[in-house]
Amino acid sequence: MKRAGVLFLAAVPVIATGVYFVLPTDSAGAPASAPPAATAQSAREDTKDRAEEERKEDDAVIAGLPPGLATPAKKELAQQLVASAEYSTTDWRATYGTIEDEGDGCGYTAGIIGFCTGTHDLLMLVERYTEEYPDNGLASFLPALRKVDGSDSHEGLDPGFPAAWEAEAKVPAFRAAQQAERDRICFDPAVRLAKLDGLGTLGQFVYFDAMVFHGPDTDANGFYALRERTLKQAKTPAAGGSEKAFLNAFLDVRREAMLSGAPERDTDRVDTAQRRFLEAGNLNLDTPLVWEMYGETYWLT
Repeated sequence: MKRAGVLFLAAVPVIATGVYFVLPTDSAGAPASAPPAATAQSAREDTKDRAEEERKEDDAVIAGLPPGLATPAKKELAQQLVASAEYSTTDWRATYGTIEDEGDGCGYTAGIIGFCTGTHDLLMLVERYTEEYPDNGLASFLPALRKVDGSDSHEGLDPGFPAAWEAEAKVPAFRAAQQAERDRICFDPAVRLAKLDGLGTLGQFVYFDAMVFHGPDTDANGFYALRERTLKQAKTPAAGGSEKAFLNAFLDVRREAMLSGAPERDTDRVDTAQRRFLEAGNLNLDTPLVWEMYGETYWLT
């Protein structure tokens, strides 16, 4: 994943509404005041936990809602939309073996959601895959992957890693591993949290795509910080706000984050895809869909 925000999204100390309770400062049991940055980090971590963990009250809420983006046809659509932004194609199954360095500071970008050697998610994928299949063709690169994690370095990866990735991507088990990791770190938490926020299928996709691009992180640069900044501007539908207003605010925050420090960055995935669906009132992400990405027009029926 790109983690584009890592380079330029500043921390904003906003408390995520509904995630935890703050005691009045004059309460007998009130804790000492935490620094704003620490408070914000704690809120994001609580929100991430809520998105990833099964909780009876949350599960009861979700059980009464439509499946939304988790419907097989909608999930397929979501991956097609992501692939159009990541790789300029809707044939996402053709991207298992894709690997290149795009010169964006993230190292090698590879696979169905753009796992990156510099942003930890590719390392996690290979580590988890190797636990189950120790003799896989990528296992020997684990020491190098750990060494370059967090940087754009290729040290220990060249010249063999790209070819090894392409070869392993032909193995059904590794394709399944990519899908499982996508679901574990991005898709499932995004859909779960979006539902708890009262968002429909489009909103669930908006969260998913933001996690793919910005990373499902709790630091000031990841998805949860973007959501936190949005809560400063608009209420979620679950808190009584307008779904369209909240999503517009989220897309505004996201677009700003994408452009901050990189004004030349293309924001089509927000401007001519997600925003277009929202402006059309297509909160269910129903087909047919028409959108533009990097000068190309796509349509799905």
